[in-house]
Amino acid sequence: MPKHGKKYRAAIETDVNNNGSVEPQDALKRVQDLAFAKFDETVEAAVRVGVDPRKADQVVRGTVILPAGTGKTIRVLALADGDQLAEAEEAGADFLGVEYIEKIENGWLDFDVAVATPNLMKDVAKLGRVLGPRGLMPTPKAGTVTMEIGKAVREAKAGKIEFRVDKTGNIHAPIGKVSFELKSLTENLDALMGEIVRLKPAASKGRYVKSVTVASTMGPGISIDNNLY
Repeated sequence: MPKHGKKYRAAIETDVNNNGSVEPQDALKRVQDLAFAKFDETVEAAVRVGVDPRKADQVVRGTVILPAGTGKTIRVLALADGDQLAEAEEAGADFLGVEYIEKIENGWLDFDVAVATPNLMKDVAKLGRVLGPRGLMPTPKAGTVTMEIGKAVREAKAGKIEFRVDKTGNIHAPIGKVSFELKSLTENLDALMGEIVRLKPAASKGRYVKSVTVASTMGPGISIDNNLY
C-alpha cells in the first residue's frame, strides 16, 4: 500500500476536520490553505454519481466552459481547410492545417485540444488509435467536430473542459489552480456541478450525486456536502 509523504501527512494533521462535509467555498479554501507543493497545483473535483456506466443510457458525458478558465494556456490544433482555416486562425488557433494529420502520424503531439471540420474526419479518423487513448480525438459530442471552427477554438481557449464518468462511477475534472481567487474556484465548481446535475440520466435511480471531493494535485481531498446538489 503506497505511503504518503511528510508534507501530505502534515497537511492532514493540520486540517483535523478534513473528513467532514462542508460548504463548497469552505472546502476550496481548505484546499488552498493545505497546498504545499512548490508549483501552482491544479485543483480537481471528483464527483461520484449514482449511475451504472456499463449501460449506455446511464453514461454521463459533457462539456462545460469554466467561467474563470483552467489556469492553463491551451494549445489548440485546428484541422481545417478553406474558409474554416482562416476562421480558426482569426480565433487564435496555435496550429493550423491538414498537414498536421501526417505530423501526428509521425509522433507529433504538442497540443492540448484538437478541433476539426466534418469534411476532414475521414482523414482524421485514422488518428483514433493515437489520439483516442490520450483524450485528444475530436468528437461531435464534445463540440470539437464542427463547421463553426472559430467558435470551437475560442471555447477551448476560454477554458472549455470535457468530462466523462469512468467505469467506477466517478467523474474527475480540473477546476482551476491553487493560485486562483477563491471566488473564481467557486464559480468554476458551480459551473461544473450545474452541468453534471443537468445531465442526470433518466435511467438513474436513487441519489444521483453521491459524493463531491475537491483536492489539489498533491494535497488531501476535502469532502463537500453532497446534499447541496
